[in-house]
Amino acid sequence: MKVLVVESPAKAKTINKYLGKDYEVLASFGHIRDLPAKDGSVDPDADFRMIWTLEDRGSKRVAEIARALKGAEKLILATDPDREGEAISWHVVEALREKRALKDMPIERVTFNAITKDAVQTALRQPREIDQALVDAYMARRALDYLVGFTLSPVLWRKLPGARSAGRVQSVALRLVCDRELEIETFKTQEYWSLIATLATRDGGVFDARLVGADGKKITRLDIGTGAEAEAFKKDLELATFTVSNVEAKPAKRHPYPPFTTSTLQQEASRKLGLAPAQTMRIAQRLYEGIDIGGETVGLITYMRTDGVDMASEAVQAARRVIGKEYGDRYVPDVPRKYTTKAKNAQEAHEAIRPTDMSRLPKHVAKYLEPEQARLYELIWIRTVASQMESAQLERTTADIAAAVGPRKLDLRATGQVVKFDGFLTLYNESKDDDPDEDEGRLPPMKAGDPLERRRIAANQHFTEPPPRYSEASLVKRMEELGIGRPSTYAAVLQTLRDREYVRIEKKRLVPEDKGRIVIAFLESFFRRYVEYDFTADLEEQLDRISNHEIDWKQVLRDFWRDFSAAIGETKELRTTEVLDALNELLGPHIFPDRGDGSNPRTCPTCGTGQLSLKLGKFGAFIGCSNYPECKYTRQLAASGVDGDGEGSSENGGTPGVKVLGDDPETGQQVTLRDGRFGPFVQLGEGEKPKRSSLPKGMSPALVDLEKALKLLALPRQVATHPETGEPILVSIGRYGPYVQHGKTYANLGKDDDVLEIGGNRAIDLIVAKESGAGGFRRGAADPGRPLGEDPESGKPIVVKAGRFGPYVTDGETNATLPKTTSAEAVTLDEAVGLLNARRAMGGSKKSARGRKAPAKKAAAKKAPAKAATKTAAKKPAAKKAPAKKTATKKAASKAAQSG
Repeated sequence: MKVLVVESPAKAKTINKYLGKDYEVLASFGHIRDLPAKDGSVDPDADFRMIWTLEDRGSKRVAEIARALKGAEKLILATDPDREGEAISWHVVEALREKRALKDMPIERVTFNAITKDAVQTALRQPREIDQALVDAYMARRALDYLVGFTLSPVLWRKLPGARSAGRVQSVALRLVCDRELEIETFKTQEYWSLIATLATRDGGVFDARLVGADGKKITRLDIGTGAEAEAFKKDLELATFTVSNVEAKPAKRHPYPPFTTSTLQQEASRKLGLAPAQTMRIAQRLYEGIDIGGETVGLITYMRTDGVDMASEAVQAARRVIGKEYGDRYVPDVPRKYTTKAKNAQEAHEAIRPTDMSRLPKHVAKYLEPEQARLYELIWIRTVASQMESAQLERTTADIAAAVGPRKLDLRATGQVVKFDGFLTLYNESKDDDPDEDEGRLPPMKAGDPLERRRIAANQHFTEPPPRYSEASLVKRMEELGIGRPSTYAAVLQTLRDREYVRIEKKRLVPEDKGRIVIAFLESFFRRYVEYDFTADLEEQLDRISNHEIDWKQVLRDFWRDFSAAIGETKELRTTEVLDALNELLGPHIFPDRGDGSNPRTCPTCGTGQLSLKLGKFGAFIGCSNYPECKYTRQLAASGVDGDGEGSSENGGTPGVKVLGDDPETGQQVTLRDGRFGPFVQLGEGEKPKRSSLPKGMSPALVDLEKALKLLALPRQVATHPETGEPILVSIGRYGPYVQHGKTYANLGKDDDVLEIGGNRAIDLIVAKESGAGGFRRGAADPGRPLGEDPESGKPIVVKAGRFGPYVTDGETNATLPKTTSAEAVTLDEAVGLLNARRAMGGSKKSARGRKAPAKKAAAKKAPAKAATKTAAKKPAAKKAPAKKTATKKAASKAAQSG
């Protein structure tokens, strides 16, 4: 018997079917060991000694592998073929050695790029040893991330209240987003005009030509800067005679794109499918590990963490056969295409991401896949096949037009493009984030000397626009271009920025929050070197050199720590005024934008003599007046808060984050928009219990006026009466979002429903559908949940459900809450199994651990008040345990370090 170890149970299940009874395939469920969240886990004073501890889940896995090894003839490590996979194998071996479970057991390391029967069997015939250089590179990366996150994050907490964490790659990615926002804010719009002549040939062919020159001088895009200049040109063109001076047609080719790497897959899935990078990688993981296709479990794509763009020769030949069969021989190039990557620091050890079997067409496998899996597989298949297709053949035509008006000569130009042979374009065309479509229409036939008829002259006004904000796709592309981080970490980095509330997504674009901008301003002021793009890319290159056996990993750590620890030490003596001066300097254009009227944007609008500046408070940063306490004017930083116009203030002594919207016409009380612990809300009047209403998810505080606020404060409101009972149907906003209610029946509003505008018919439909069991939810009713599959060990069905404290997964006995980063719609069976195993290992395995039996406990407490009082009294001395807060803080720092 041979014991083979992989990461996930899905992968284990697939491979076990290939290998049969001579093998026992076990899953480690990812990493089994980690750095504990405490000082000394990485000790620079002991030459960067790293303390690894077995997690509870890891202990169970090691024990399971150790039991299987008794009587086995060898241990085979078949974790993923990358640095992380190598590290998992190394951790398994080290943990088994500590348990003395290996003795003289032979150990083999195998890797395969695809989970197919042939790939697995071929790999088993080519074993090797664990690559220590890859393990060293992994340890260097983990140590760096730990040292940066665990050391720098506490500095942020001390100097910047409200800051969450910093990370080696995370902070540089955040700087990219913040730098782009600063470009947008400081951008100066420039007016320019274009002159377009609509002309016709003598055969009636109509086309547009642009003014490009006058009197022998070229006219570029921004040269005509005023309406007066444009009008002068327009008058001349309206009097001119037009003649074709030259026509030139040039053939051109457009070549196909290479197959996907990790980065390009994330970018295209974001553009074409609307998937976040984290979602893309979860779905790709499932496609790689194996899907049941007509009774056979098989990996549908090759390994999805790769920088390589080339494919195995057999895959290229298979793609060429599919092209010939499906599209015809004309679409098959004479010579197979070979690609090389241009990305900085790329590692090309693996193939590009491709289908494991090119003949497995998307339409053939769609019925076996979930919708998002089918869409992603189709995208990968199309890109792969298109990469081996013939180039598209184009014809680009340029026509130069001469316009004569008296002695004056004006030059115009018309361009056109036509596809002569579509080639790979018949199957695939890559999406763009910001570039305009270059395709243009065909020009009508014409030749030099032909006269042209003027149909219309248009002078169009334009204004230059700032660079667009990054989308997730374009940020990933930019990080790859700069060599920042590794493509396999991009999804986690972007998710961390959102979880830390450093950025938000608006209209699919990344917008930095004030909290994020303050963190970056602080780091640029006092740790500039560590958020510089070149420094981060150079460090990434050193990690790659460690992987290639070129440099010593501990020397890299020594060089880094020497300067980094000195920079940390210097911040300990920083005074608050120094921090504020630096932040005010860097964030000035953002916090105090020019009003355009020549006035000083920093002058206090309340007292008129004080100067506004950034202040640091218990709950974060805000703007305050230099004449405090005489003047108590305060406001939030910028438009991202409730003070979207910069005028909402608390000059009368209130707290920051309050914007006055007006007075309620019925009561005369003041209506305000405020920032609360759980988000923005509107409030009527003051007092002990004023009427309040939260803003619905997706409603921007900047768009809330008095009218909308009054509508929100009027909730709950009646929108209809039930057709059978005659009782009212109400609409309101609750803990879980907007809903409609009839008696004890509640139904959630759809994502396209507006809680302020929903009509009676729609409300009745939702309630009737809920009462018939077709939608919504009833308080107290059991949620059957969404089936995920069976537990590979117990065979119990696992479902994901909506619970009182958020979504969770359950097998009927054990419940595990989903992490904040995982949605109920995106969670996979493998993730659910891992969460449930971790929950069991913690000891809180039964349903009661989720608090479902709380009412019984309350009843017991009522029956024995004396006993409860005794327990309460006994707990009073626990106040001495206050230092435990530090441990929690350090745990948070360690978590930040792990996220990069």
